[in-house]
Amino acid sequence: MKKVLVAMFMLFMLILAACGTDASDENESATAEESSEETSSEGENAESDAEVTGELEFYTSQPDADAEQLVSAFNEAYPEVQVNIFRSGTEEVMSKINAEKQAGDVQADVLLVADEVTFEGLKEQEMLMSYSSPETDAIPDEFIDSDGTYTGTKIMSTGLVVNTENVDEMPSSWQVLTSDEAADQVVMPSPLYSGAAAYNLSVLTRNDAFGWEFYEDIKANNPMVTDGNGAVMENVASGQKTYGMVVDYLAARAANDGSPVELVYPDEGVPVITEPIGIMADTDQEKAAKAFVDFVLSEEGQKMQSEIGYTPIREGVEAPEGLKTFDEIDVLTAPIEELYQNREADKEEFDQLFSE
Repeated sequence: MKKVLVAMFMLFMLILAACGTDASDENESATAEESSEETSSEGENAESDAEVTGELEFYTSQPDADAEQLVSAFNEAYPEVQVNIFRSGTEEVMSKINAEKQAGDVQADVLLVADEVTFEGLKEQEMLMSYSSPETDAIPDEFIDSDGTYTGTKIMSTGLVVNTENVDEMPSSWQVLTSDEAADQVVMPSPLYSGAAAYNLSVLTRNDAFGWEFYEDIKANNPMVTDGNGAVMENVASGQKTYGMVVDYLAARAANDGSPVELVYPDEGVPVITEPIGIMADTDQEKAAKAFVDFVLSEEGQKMQSEIGYTPIREGVEAPEGLKTFDEIDVLTAPIEELYQNREADKEEFDQLFSE
């Protein structure tokens, strides 16, 4: 009887060992399969990034250094894409694109310039590709074109920049530019060069608190009119001029760098542009162009924009020191269709007024 029990016990142990081995083999097999799948997935992602190659023509109105930083960061993720930069004021960038269109060969693949009015013009001419980046899930709908032809990349308002050494009291209103103390002390960018200035002109002249009378009163103070916002900052920071109309990030950047200037958001509100990005319809670099747009709108791309001084448009990424977020700004607006239809006429009227 004892031998029978021993034999039964030994048989039972053998069965348990066999089951354990099978289960262990199955677990090891499953783990190996999961590991293989993960490795395969990582490999596919790496391969996907590696497959993005080509040569992009990037047209932008961003300052040279900022555009170069953006491209450099993009190339860390996509080293096989060569990005050539053409940089100028929005109006000159558009002149180049229009000339290329007339010649029947638009060279630009990706465009990033001042405002949505510019993109609306291109959209009407069917010069933009429709592309809904997956990164737009984290960007408010109001900054995304309903047809996916362009998306805002940052929040950029125009405010007052004041040389703090030239004044006893900081202004709080745009009307300081028309005051007696501002005579010969105002500098502003030309809407014939700067897309932001062109947008601001059209918005302010359609606002009851300003109108063309506002610009006529500024003209009476003998202002300096420069090509772009950079020259505005140089003149105010140096003390040659006391007051300037300028995009916010330049003023905040100069103040943070120690210049005797202060950015003022006037009580009446400020115009805001979003420097949209879009892909040209005729591009033959679609894959690389989409990767570039995705990067600019990604969390990494938006954090980089914040680090160099821009207010990001992506939710969850903080604004840099000295700048307000979109929710904190009193925004001056006008109907986009009206702005687009009247842009050239507004620029012409400005040119006539300030050429007199």
